[in-house]
Amino acid sequence: MDQPLIVNDTVVFGLLALALGFIFYTSSLKSGFWQKFYSFVPAVLMCYLLPALMASSGLISDEISNLYFMASRYLLPAALVLMTLSIDLKAISNLGSKALIMFLTGSFGIIIGGPIAILLVSIFSPETVGGNDFDAVWRGLATIAGSWIGGGANQAAMLEIFKYNPEKYGGMVLIDIVVANIWMAIILLGVGKTNKIDKWLKADTSAIETLKVKVTEFTEKITRVPTLKDYMIMLSLAFSAVGISHFFGDYISNYLTTSFEAVSDKKSFLSFLGSSFFWMVVLSTCAGIIMSFTKAKNYEGAGASKIGGMFIYILVATIGMKMDLGKVLENPGLIVIGFVWIGIHALLLILVAKLIKAPYFFLAVGSQANVGGAASAPVVAAEFHPSLTSVGVLLAVLGYVVGTAGALLCAYLMEVASTL
Repeated sequence: MDQPLIVNDTVVFGLLALALGFIFYTSSLKSGFWQKFYSFVPAVLMCYLLPALMASSGLISDEISNLYFMASRYLLPAALVLMTLSIDLKAISNLGSKALIMFLTGSFGIIIGGPIAILLVSIFSPETVGGNDFDAVWRGLATIAGSWIGGGANQAAMLEIFKYNPEKYGGMVLIDIVVANIWMAIILLGVGKTNKIDKWLKADTSAIETLKVKVTEFTEKITRVPTLKDYMIMLSLAFSAVGISHFFGDYISNYLTTSFEAVSDKKSFLSFLGSSFFWMVVLSTCAGIIMSFTKAKNYEGAGASKIGGMFIYILVATIGMKMDLGKVLENPGLIVIGFVWIGIHALLLILVAKLIKAPYFFLAVGSQANVGGAASAPVVAAEFHPSLTSVGVLLAVLGYVVGTAGALLCAYLMEVASTL
């Protein structure tokens, strides 16, 4: 690979921080060019695109930087703790079954979308979906299925199971990132038109509005001017939980892997239980939920979720580094498969949302809990309202649980489709 201009991660982190600061400052302006610009382009989308432009220009490179690893292992679990600190489980349960239905619809759309995309593309470009043995395209697409129903841990499991050619794996990662980010951009563009979309869906948003009001009232009630003591205690709570999550996550994954064949077998639908990343996410989320039953919940008044949001946006910027815009059209056939695939996922979500009159919020977050996982589902949820972030977190955790089994089913269906 070509060496980027900047290889020092300290400098790269400074550039990402500069980009985030620029975006948040300009998006806060209430008049002029930037006000018009952000009325069309969501600020969170720019948090992905600016780092992507830096990577595409050769200024920085995710392949050399360790910032994504740092953000995903340290800042993500800390954010999950801080964002679930004030969670109201009873209020979330009052949202009803539609959130779960839309999430499972999203999973099903990914499972059937892959094989249907292969069948459609094979009609006019059979060589695109071909390949033999470990070069078979369906094996590579299985890794995308893992990513889109759960996340990175499930993606790595699919690569291990189906042994796709490592030299070609980068192309699959590219499709995953490009298509997933464009789909997320479309979802975010829809956030600004939520009321119109909900009206078209004939959705009942009363439970969501009740949750917003309840959480907002609680936040206003406990809001205070934070002190250094508050910040240090929140730092202690968050990163102590991160340390505990990593410690026990490694222990649990090692224990289950060595003790149970069904977990150590990468072809088993229980293989996700052997992922330390999975346990880290689950344990850090549980830590936040447990704290929500204690006085620690009141640290939301000192800005706990805002600090968590800051950590998430740093993670978002490091994800953006992975997207090289210059390589988007290197393999147009596979890119077409990706878009057809995500299109089926989207159409199924829209159809079911219309059928059960589910709000656009459930459609958007249900999709991102699958396609984006814990890294982006909370971000999308927060774009609707900060009080809804915890819904994105909980659905993302569910995505990790169903990810491996769903991706395995999708992979086997794609294998069948590629031989027809």
